[in-house]
Amino acid sequence: MPWPFTGREDELELIRGSLTAGRHGIVVTGPEGCGKTRLVKEAVRGTGCATVTGTPETRRIPFAGFAHLLPEGVSLHRAVHLLAGVRNLLVDDAHLLDDASAALVHQLAVHGRTRLLVVSTDNAPVPGAIHAEPVPGAVSRLWTGELLPRLRLEPLPPQDVAQLVAADVDGAVEQLTVNRLHRLCQGDLRLLRELLGALCRRGLLTRASDAWAWRGPVPVTATVRERTASALDRLSPDESAALERLAFSEPLGLDIGELDEGLLERLEAQGLIGIDEHSAVRLSHPLHGPVLRAGAGQLRARRLTRTPPRYGPALDAESAALTRRIEQADVREVPTPVGDWLAEEGAGPDSPVPAEYAAVRARVARLRGALREAVAWAREGLRTAADDLSCRAELALAEAQSGHATAAHDVLEGHPAPGQAATWLWAARGDTGKALKAVCLEPVSGDFSGDSAFALYDAVRLGAPDLVADRLARLPGEPAALLAPHADALARGDGPALDRAAERLEQRGFLLFAAEAHAQAVRVHRDPRAARMSRSRAVTLARRCQGARTPALSRLVLGELTARQRQIVTLAAAGLSNRQIAEQLTLSIRTVGNHLYGAYARLGAGDRDALPWLVDAPEEAGLPTARSA
Repeated sequence: MPWPFTGREDELELIRGSLTAGRHGIVVTGPEGCGKTRLVKEAVRGTGCATVTGTPETRRIPFAGFAHLLPEGVSLHRAVHLLAGVRNLLVDDAHLLDDASAALVHQLAVHGRTRLLVVSTDNAPVPGAIHAEPVPGAVSRLWTGELLPRLRLEPLPPQDVAQLVAADVDGAVEQLTVNRLHRLCQGDLRLLRELLGALCRRGLLTRASDAWAWRGPVPVTATVRERTASALDRLSPDESAALERLAFSEPLGLDIGELDEGLLERLEAQGLIGIDEHSAVRLSHPLHGPVLRAGAGQLRARRLTRTPPRYGPALDAESAALTRRIEQADVREVPTPVGDWLAEEGAGPDSPVPAEYAAVRARVARLRGALREAVAWAREGLRTAADDLSCRAELALAEAQSGHATAAHDVLEGHPAPGQAATWLWAARGDTGKALKAVCLEPVSGDFSGDSAFALYDAVRLGAPDLVADRLARLPGEPAALLAPHADALARGDGPALDRAAERLEQRGFLLFAAEAHAQAVRVHRDPRAARMSRSRAVTLARRCQGARTPALSRLVLGELTARQRQIVTLAAAGLSNRQIAEQLTLSIRTVGNHLYGAYARLGAGDRDALPWLVDAPEEAGLPTARSA
């Protein structure tokens, strides 16, 4: 069965808009397998659009792509005339069209009587990826010659990949597994489905807590080999040998001095290797290592396998680098290949992930707003050391900031609750007063302490900046310097300053903090347009925060709605259909739809997907959920 259509709402509307009167169409490009065809077909569903598809096997046959629409032996001039009456034409895999068909598409765009939806790769370089077919000049000139506007698709973000994976395996998937699949497939959804199928067939997905998880080596199927073949099969023997050495050195890289420099230059030019700041050489594409190791054979693998690597120093270096990033108030993503490999592929009795490292990874993820990832790393550390207080505190914080008060309480039961964990446990229970009291009791060191800055900042996030603004402003260090302007702007009720503070937070990687600052700006803006912009930014950032449910987000704009709109929107956020809402409230379906339409306009939401970020949880509002309904 095809996957459900996920994400791409803005792109979908853009393509649909290209089919309206006065438009000549659009070109959709992007890497192979990123979902271009699925997106366009979703956009033209029910429009009666004619379809043409290019294939590698027919590239030498004139007008092969149009064989079902044109008579045999037709000339280009005649073909243009015959197709002038076609209102909408979808041209899929246009980079595989024969030259005559490509020229025909170009002429149709020039004449402008047929709306064209053209899907093509764009020859954009993707490091280490499979070699793309060259795009015929007649096709590429559609956008370079400005005949049609161009939409270049980027790979689906992890949050959308998580939805696809959950639909495929019929259940939630642990975030480290989602991240791993996202990294391995690099936007190729067909490859994603192949890997998922292999994991399910081989029983490699296991239940971890309440979600599916994958640990262990990558299943190298025939399709996986095929997807990497065009990049690896064209190499010289020396180049292949060098890549094999790198494959067997993973997760550590080889020192640049261990390989021939000229050879490295050639491999780097092809996008097959990368060199980090420590002059360590690594494979660029995460699938190349598993494929090369699987194809080496036992004797060759035994010769190439290095002495069991000592991960300790490399892991310590990664942990120290992440700790420095926190101290510098910069939690943007950085490469962590050793820790990722240990958690995903190498974890086991002989190579567990140390709890100290897992706690740092959990903290960085939580500060970034990646709450499900923080939960996964904290649990990874507790597998090694069940009583580690740092991992337990991070797990409780991530659960509480996701709105899971019971789960956070269970994590801390029987263990001392650090100050921040206690704060957010009370906040998750809805008792902001006790949460703020816990913040005010936090000790503040006279020396630099990033921990103190983040602890005081909790009061700002909970909507009480006056309690801590002065103390936060007096703290030294980068975290306080970044967080204090947010406290000051909220204390003064300055909407534009809150938006500026949010932008600085986003630039440093603190996506959840930025979403909360934009959400708080909505309430204090005097300009309705500025409030709508802040709301839109808050929603966009919150969607990237993996289920975050903090007071600033939950109370975003519900108060701006009428009582009836609040009631209907809360039920819609719980998953009830218009019909179910109508039956429960004794209203007509049309009335429910009208209320929702008005609410969407006020909330700045395009559809139901945005509602969970904007409204209180149905249980908190005293209303039934879809399950209870």
